[in-house]
Amino acid sequence: MPTKISSSTLGALAASVRTPQYDRRKIVTRMVHVGVGGFHRAHQAIYTDDLLAGDSDWGYCGVGLLKHDIRIRDVMRDQDCLYTVIERDNAGDQARVVGSMTEFLLAPDDPETVLEKMASPGCQLVSLTITEGGYYVHQGTGEFDVEHPDIQRDLANPHQPSCSFGYLLEAADRRRTRGLAPFTVMSCDNIQGNGDVAKKMLLAFAELRDPALRNWMEANVAFPNSMVDRITPATTEEHRALVRDQFGIDDEWPVTTESFKQWVIEDRFSQGRPAWEKVGAQMTADVLPYEKMKLRLLNASHQAICYSGMLLGLSFAHEALAEPLIRSLMETMMDMEVTPLLPQPEGIDLTAYKKTLVERFSNPAIRDQLSRIGTEGSARIPKFVLPSVAEQLQRGGPIDCLSYTVASWFRYLSGQSDTGQLMPIIDPMEAKLRERAKAGGKDPGPLLASREVFSAEVAEHPAFRIRVTEWLRSLYDEGTRATLQRLTSGTKR
Repeated sequence: MPTKISSSTLGALAASVRTPQYDRRKIVTRMVHVGVGGFHRAHQAIYTDDLLAGDSDWGYCGVGLLKHDIRIRDVMRDQDCLYTVIERDNAGDQARVVGSMTEFLLAPDDPETVLEKMASPGCQLVSLTITEGGYYVHQGTGEFDVEHPDIQRDLANPHQPSCSFGYLLEAADRRRTRGLAPFTVMSCDNIQGNGDVAKKMLLAFAELRDPALRNWMEANVAFPNSMVDRITPATTEEHRALVRDQFGIDDEWPVTTESFKQWVIEDRFSQGRPAWEKVGAQMTADVLPYEKMKLRLLNASHQAICYSGMLLGLSFAHEALAEPLIRSLMETMMDMEVTPLLPQPEGIDLTAYKKTLVERFSNPAIRDQLSRIGTEGSARIPKFVLPSVAEQLQRGGPIDCLSYTVASWFRYLSGQSDTGQLMPIIDPMEAKLRERAKAGGKDPGPLLASREVFSAEVAEHPAFRIRVTEWLRSLYDEGTRATLQRLTSGTKR
């Protein structure tokens, strides 16, 4: 009979399961984390869990802002905020129970409690994993999307916010008016210069709400950049069964992940920070080289393989990498079109790093869903793929694989694979994207005209437009496999 995970049952778990070796009752909750998904629980919470063995001053309070976060609230409540992480690689599976989150709050239940938690003197850091689309960036201009309905709603109701930025501003304003020190705002999302982006967008929002608040935040709030990396598939019933059958743990929301993890952090905080460098994080004065490496190699490669894989009827990343044509696409794009644009990060061998990416994507134990990788393409394509396109256009360099990746996203937006299977599209712009994909068909013009995604400079560049058109027509006329064959062999129509 599996053991239901809770504080009182940790001693009953199998000896092979690693459990917290510290007194959770002594943890001081100095951090609030917004967006408690699988990635946070497999990454930042793991580093903090390792650190708590010797430093109990930095625990997490998790916050869910969306109504569908009710499920994670219920699980965290029933399990005393404990959960299982399974690290999977070719050597086997390793289980650990993580205890670095001591509290979970659901904002729709009690928004005032969430605001006061952030505004309390004990809160020193608010971290974010709110997805690439959660920063209200107008992708066409790079500026704050003031017309977004979330922003308009919170501008009209600043003291009863609904979105993450609204909560951050209201909590910051309460601290300002009470004479309290600011918290650090730490983005852990896959955005180049994520701290700089968070700062720019939040200050633009604050300016609209109250220029005095904006000035106070600019002068006092730290927004460190960070680079995060760990492949973490969405939790499935298969994962729950694995935890139950292999490790004897009844856990309603375990996390499975790879053994690899990396965290590079700009050492710039408003009022102290955990000593994450003691448990494997790298503190640095300049995150940019590491960010560019990861976003343009790992994340852009994810975009390259996921749409092609789904168009071929595949479900998982390791299945896509088992296709020689998709693997060739990924390797060619990394080697020929992306690597020449990258600075050399200190201590990193780019050739070895790229080899490691292929191995990580090919790991069959992870079973990373292509549908997960392909979510929010309207936010991910502009952040991971288009920056390399723009730089190559400026220098007259190769863009065939990058352009094909955009075309494969456009083809995916039709909603059906080459074999007629329905493909899920999860994107805040889903309705508009589907409409434009249907209107354009083989013509990428309507989608390229989406200024929320493409800048005019990139979308209207003849070299880019010609290549996207060529590959999109081929995907419709000849299919994904034949198009990949022509792309990777270097032949064109």
